[in-house]
Amino acid sequence: MSINQNANASVLPNFRNLGILLRILVIVDGACLAAALLKTSEPLALMEELIDLSALVQPILILSLLTLAAANDLLHRLRYLYAIAALIAIELAVTTAVYYLGIHVFKGMGALERYWLITLLMTGILIGYFDLRGRALSPALTEARLQALQARIRPHFLFNSINAVLSLIRQNPRRAEHALEDLSDLFRVLMADNRQLVQITSEIDLARQYLSIEQLRLGERLQVEWDTADMPSDALIPPLVLQPLLENAVYHGIEPRSEPGVITIRIRRDGDRVHLVLRNPYHEESDHHAGNRMALGNIRERLALHFDAEASIKTTAADDSYQVHIVIPYLKGVA
Repeated sequence: MSINQNANASVLPNFRNLGILLRILVIVDGACLAAALLKTSEPLALMEELIDLSALVQPILILSLLTLAAANDLLHRLRYLYAIAALIAIELAVTTAVYYLGIHVFKGMGALERYWLITLLMTGILIGYFDLRGRALSPALTEARLQALQARIRPHFLFNSINAVLSLIRQNPRRAEHALEDLSDLFRVLMADNRQLVQITSEIDLARQYLSIEQLRLGERLQVEWDTADMPSDALIPPLVLQPLLENAVYHGIEPRSEPGVITIRIRRDGDRVHLVLRNPYHEESDHHAGNRMALGNIRERLALHFDAEASIKTTAADDSYQVHIVIPYLKGVA
């Protein structure tokens, strides 16, 4: 993974994301309240001022959100500066349309240029906010912590995997060759630039390759159950979500055991949501230490970056099992 300080920084937000829309509503309405408070602090006068502001601002805001949602795909296909220019043009056009529609209803609306200036100011504030938020949530800021985790786990995993392959070379050269191919594919993905959403089937393939490598050394101790009958194969997901969770499941749930342990992966669609549930054996005395929390923290931040409030991750530790439940919006695509 390369550390790119601008990763995901200069990208427009997804205007079809519920969390993004709620943030825009809160910021704009907060600005209206601040503007009203600058004029008066008397409760009745403040209410009247808010009503007057809302009468003009809310139609512009609602129409803007509808227009941006419709144009979302087009805006994201443009280069960032061109997308910003298109966004500003859309906002000015919406403001102009609402102004001329409202001029027959409201008296004394003032000059159109005043509303253009307010629109440009609010648009600039929102663009700046989402740009700063993208930088703050960018995986580039967590890669240093993630690499510290990987520096400890990967050599351990690589050493054990190579030993397992060496033991197979004479007994089963074909299986040893497949294991080396799986290992090569796994590390190619781990070292790639993983900032774009990928099709869930490719994430499943990577997870299966990883588990196949681990099964070489753990044998019957590692048992895996897949439940993907209801999985939407065209769903998009951030890369390297399942593999780190499976690595933790093996490291904390299977390796400490002398008897066989089962890792269960269930992926299903429920309406406009995709649920990923991973369960593994759990022993309280084995202690899910900092490595597990770092991997979960990194996944949580990447889910927030891609899906905002529409995604969630929840962990549950029961008497004998540890479960991670991820919910993401069902976005379709061809990776």
